[in-house]
Amino acid sequence: MYFLIPSIAVVDVYSETFHSLTVCVACMHVWHARTHADTFKLKVKPGKTYMLRLINAALNDELFFSIANHSLTVVEVDAVYVKPFTVDTLLIAPGQTTNVLLAAKPFYPGANYYMSARTYSTGRPATFDNTTVAGILEYEYPDAPSSAASFHKALPLYRPALPQLNDTSFVGNFTAKLRSLATPQYPAAVPQTVDKRFFFTVGLGTHPCPANTTCQGPTNTTQFAASVNNVSFVLPTKALLHSHFTGLSSGVYESDFPVAPLTPFNYTGTPPNNTNVANGTKLMVIPYGTNVELVMQGTSILGIESHPLHLHGFNFFVVGQGYGNYDPVNDPAKFNLVDPVERNTVGVPAGGWVAIRFLADNPGKIILINY
Repeated sequence: MYFLIPSIAVVDVYSETFHSLTVCVACMHVWHARTHADTFKLKVKPGKTYMLRLINAALNDELFFSIANHSLTVVEVDAVYVKPFTVDTLLIAPGQTTNVLLAAKPFYPGANYYMSARTYSTGRPATFDNTTVAGILEYEYPDAPSSAASFHKALPLYRPALPQLNDTSFVGNFTAKLRSLATPQYPAAVPQTVDKRFFFTVGLGTHPCPANTTCQGPTNTTQFAASVNNVSFVLPTKALLHSHFTGLSSGVYESDFPVAPLTPFNYTGTPPNNTNVANGTKLMVIPYGTNVELVMQGTSILGIESHPLHLHGFNFFVVGQGYGNYDPVNDPAKFNLVDPVERNTVGVPAGGWVAIRFLADNPGKIILINY
């Protein structure tokens, strides 16, 4: 894990010019664990505006990010423009990118400011890192040479007020602000009709431990297993596309991945007694040019938590989301088909669901990853 710190570059956003820097949000703890000399520091000049390209390179932790006493204007997510909005704190899921505009204070403030991030999680406290990670925003002293040190321990060092670790209300309010520009120059080409609808449950289940062994799972005899529609993916031993085009797919994969849970249950209520999930290399075949609607429902089988999902090879539109069990009768009427946010990675809300739409126009083996 590392910081990518390029030389100052000039980029074009809405025909305006800004200084651009790329920051790996999940990497700051590498430096935070050492000394101030190793801590990542972002040096800015008073009165300037900077565009920060934020990347969450964590494996499965969604992160709150904030800069003390500074606001951030969100202008882009996953390389797609959004309607600008200003926040003190933002949320970014694993694999997501967010571009924000940081307006430096107009005059030298005589202070330094923490850039802090910490995990958003509704899971068990022992299952994630609940530390706060930090870099430092510092201002160049007026008329000082660019090579001069600007971090002074004697200056005040302010910390941002981050949301609580399990602040699901904040997460819902933030994600609701994300909207596509939906202009003639940057249209939101969300499918208005649907050819195929799918309903996937995502969450954690269990596998039995191998014979004569114990596991570090929910019990000594079981281990955690992520699943979609109660199927835990097994990596094939042969290339899937090659097997398909040569007609030699028998024994390599099965094209019967369920379009919905085979056994419906109260997905966010009391979990079923049997938490075991099936194994398989199961695929779903979608014809080229199909308008797809996919609802992903989080489950509470082994605890309620958020699940970031990434669809390889596609952008999609997040047309709806909510908490509790998805209602196929009433929830579609609330979908945003005008200016939904377009992205390639989305977090399934903790104890809730998210609905996406996309046009299947990129042939090949496409993987949906559940973190």
